[in-house]
This record gives sequence, structure tokens and C-alpha cells, in this order.
Amino acid sequence: MRAQYEDVRSHILDAGRRIIAAKGFEGVGLNEILRAAGVPKGSFYHYFPSKEGYGRALLDRYVETYLERIETVLGAEGVPARDRLMRFWSIWASWQSSERIDEKCLVVKLSAEVADLSDDMRRALEDGTRRVIQRLARCMADGVADGSLPADLAPAASAERLYMLWLGASLLTKLRRNPSALDAALAETRALLTPI
Repeated sequence: MRAQYEDVRSHILDAGRRIIAAKGFEGVGLNEILRAAGVPKGSFYHYFPSKEGYGRALLDRYVETYLERIETVLGAEGVPARDRLMRFWSIWASWQSSERIDEKCLVVKLSAEVADLSDDMRRALEDGTRRVIQRLARCMADGVADGSLPADLAPAASAERLYMLWLGASLLTKLRRNPSALDAALAETRALLTPI
């Protein structure tokens, strides 16, 4: 019974994620999510207390999935940390310049929108970004230790700096509809992470 509950809940989250990634949170009505998932309104409220509760669950799930995806890159054994980090940023650039909606980052898509709408959803995004930055910092600390990154690199501060750079570059990419900001972010990242 629990497995079936989780399957239906996951199905509703998956159906809504694709639509919200394309239109934003406020741009999507509950009925559109229900139609896409093929579930009645009463069933929705069995799984989520409200649309905002759905949004929180969507963001929590997105963060967990995202951290699992990036762990395959940042946690790759036998690969120098600098190479792992540059692969991560290259993948980010690829995802953000892709035409595929399902590859777009929900943090980039929803941060400005939901931060003013829902404190609960804002906290989910804030927690998610904090966890990603912490994971990047751990990889940077590995790089300082393995000599693939500059010895004087401050992992926590550098991880936050680069994350901010890439969020900004992702937003500019959406505005410009070309990857020039991501290309510039990749060049700056490469320079920051190259030992002298």
C-alpha cells in the first residue's frame, strides 16, 4: 500500500514538474497539474495539503534528485577534484543551454518567483542551494588536498562565489537566449580553479 502511495505521489510530482519548469509555479493552475497527472482533485489533496505544499514537495524532491545526479560527477573516485568540478560546470552549462525543459534547473526557474510567494518554498530552495554549495566546497577541499586546485583556495567561499556566478549566468542565458554568459562563467571558473 505504501509503495502504491509513493508511486502515485511521484507521478503527480513528475507531471507537474515538467509543466512548472516550462511555465513557472504561478503560471500553472492546479487543474492543469491534475489533468497532466490524470488524477482527480480529491486524490491530489490525499497526497498534498495545498498547491504550496505540493510546491514544497516538488522542490524537496528536485533537490534530492539533483544532489544524487551531481554526486556521480563530484564523487567520482580516482579523478582529480579539479577535473570533477570542471565536468560539473560543463554539465551545468549544457543543461542550462539545452532546449529540453526537463534539464532546466528549478532553482534558476523558480527562485525569484516563489521567494516572494511562499516562505516555505523559499526555505526549500535556500536549503537546497546551501547543500549544493557544501558539496562543491567538499570537492574543492579534496582538490586542495590532491594538489589539483590552488593551495590557497578557500573552498567554502569559492564554492559560494562560483555558485552565485553560475546562477547569474544561467539567468542571463535565459534573458539573452544564447550561452555567452555560461561560456564566460566557464572561463572564469577555469581560471579560478587552475593552480599557478
